[in-house]
Amino acid sequence: MHSVHGGGGFITRDNCLLVVIDVQEKLMPAIAGREAVMANIVRLARFAGIVGIPVVVTEQEKLGLTVPEVRECLPGENPVKKVHFNCLSCHDFRDRVHGSGRKTLVLTGAEAHICVAQTALHAMPGYNVHVVADAISSRVPENREIALKRMMQEGALVTSTEMFIYEILGRAGTDEFKAVLPLVK
Repeated sequence: MHSVHGGGGFITRDNCLLVVIDVQEKLMPAIAGREAVMANIVRLARFAGIVGIPVVVTEQEKLGLTVPEVRECLPGENPVKKVHFNCLSCHDFRDRVHGSGRKTLVLTGAEAHICVAQTALHAMPGYNVHVVADAISSRVPENREIALKRMMQEGALVTSTEMFIYEILGRAGTDEFKAVLPLVK
């Protein structure tokens, strides 16, 4: 139930895809704890660039562009435009995820209880889903808490920005580790 591959919930750089959901200019000002959430999404986006993890960004219609802080760390990233709350209902999103060949979706963004939760719930059991708890939020904090519980009940694994980064790195002392260090200091 928890894993497509039956090997528990460990993540590797070769099996995962970072998904940045609706971190947009008209939505983020209303999001609880937005500064910390955006800072963690920026760290994850930069980390993905360093270690070669593909990223898919979504934008909900009428909520503006992805915030500049996130856009700047994903040069050349062309966001998926959508009207559905479940990202997998969008053909472009499904095509990109399928095309990546990755079976683990690492979800970040907003709102936790709407687009993040619906995407997580629809992705399982076809995909492993890891939800980065400190990189998701909602306008109302209680909705984020309920979303995390529901996603966990359905089999999603909950992680944190640093937990994910260190799990992918696996060890210290490498050039890659030194390149990532500024993100976790």
